[in-house]
Amino acid sequence: MILAEQIIELTTTRHNPHVDPFMAMWEWQIPIYLFLGGMVAGMMIISGYFIFSNRYKVTNCACFSIPFTALVLISVGMFALFLDLAHKPYVWRLYTTFQVKSPMSWGAWILLLIYPALIANILMRPSPWMLKFIPKLSDISAKINQHPFLIKNIGILNMLFGLMLGAYTGVLLSSMGSRPLWNTSLLWVLFLTSGLSTAAAYVHLIAKNKEESELLAKADNGFITIELFIFVMMFLGLLSSARPHIEAAQLLLTGPYAPTFWVFVIGLGLIIPLIIQLLAVNHKIRHTPIAPILVIIGGLILRFIIVEAGQYSHWFNAHFK
Repeated sequence: MILAEQIIELTTTRHNPHVDPFMAMWEWQIPIYLFLGGMVAGMMIISGYFIFSNRYKVTNCACFSIPFTALVLISVGMFALFLDLAHKPYVWRLYTTFQVKSPMSWGAWILLLIYPALIANILMRPSPWMLKFIPKLSDISAKINQHPFLIKNIGILNMLFGLMLGAYTGVLLSSMGSRPLWNTSLLWVLFLTSGLSTAAAYVHLIAKNKEESELLAKADNGFITIELFIFVMMFLGLLSSARPHIEAAQLLLTGPYAPTFWVFVIGLGLIIPLIIQLLAVNHKIRHTPIAPILVIIGGLILRFIIVEAGQYSHWFNAHFK
């Protein structure tokens, strides 16, 4: 019963559908959690790929700095989720059971499992300040690095759990059939791709290795292109469905959320960064932090719009003729 109440608290609207939708965006906990969860998922996939492809042998590989940031971000995200729960003292009960049909149950266990994967990544090469406080970490690191097969598996685990975390952030919402905008099988693909895009933008922004920075800029161009294609497919699916789904799509296309969606998500968050990064990777202009920053901000605004517009859309709000 507690599990069901927590899911309802997480996914149901808490604002009047007749209130200005942009004022409702002050309810920030769930969008922040979904954004940070998706970004951490992308970071884990990128870091895991670098480890699996032996890039960890490069001294300044981003795979050694990413997990620190990821641990902080996922912890902040989980704290935001905790603030949103109605029954905070009972959150521990999520870990006394596993409900196969419950996205919240899957998510709770996935969030628990990603910590060991990130910590294993960190232990491959602990930072100097960690060794200062825990000198024995150097022995653990030495033992890990003696076994290339173990390192490969650390990379695989990071990629696997990253994929699960990124997909889960979309499945959590799409399982709500009462919310037409969320009830699409492409939502988890959109959130996973967006998470990869924002993570690639972040690594491109902070990477000390120029080759990795260039690689992530090219990868982000691919993720942005895929994300635009997913939007097209998602809207085609909604517009060819029942009346509530059509009206849900119109909330973003022509309705009250359209200006923010088209300007900040599609325009500034995807198309403009794509143009800038295409010119940069083809050496027409110099690489600039503007594009990755726009991608990250666009990914954050996307979560706010999807969450708020999804709560605004409802079968009972549809105007049947």
